[in-house]
Amino acid sequence: MALVSIDGDNLVVVIEGLDKLWAFKSSLTIPLAHVRGATADPGIAADPKGIRAPGAHVPGVITAGTFHLDGEKVFWDVKDPAKAVVLELADERYARLVVQVDDPRATVALVENARR
Repeated sequence: MALVSIDGDNLVVVIEGLDKLWAFKSSLTIPLAHVRGATADPGIAADPKGIRAPGAHVPGVITAGTFHLDGEKVFWDVKDPAKAVVLELADERYARLVVQVDDPRATVALVENARR
């Protein structure tokens, strides 16, 4: 699971627990100017992931790490698709961050309000 917060002009995503091991990341900091939007999307777990490098993917259990699909890098940290939030980025290493959070609606509202 991930904790998403706003720190000044940055979006901060902190990966919790053992997910750090599977995702090969402990945190990501993205300038808010590079965040195009946030959506709660439980259906994204069914989408193709692409090539994992590095990370873990056990269908129905966990998707974590960096995945390459159609020339883009996407960061995943999801165990429960019902709590998935997609953060669309521009001019960053990743095109998207797909992370599991405690409260998807509150996280989307937090990000969208900070972007204004």
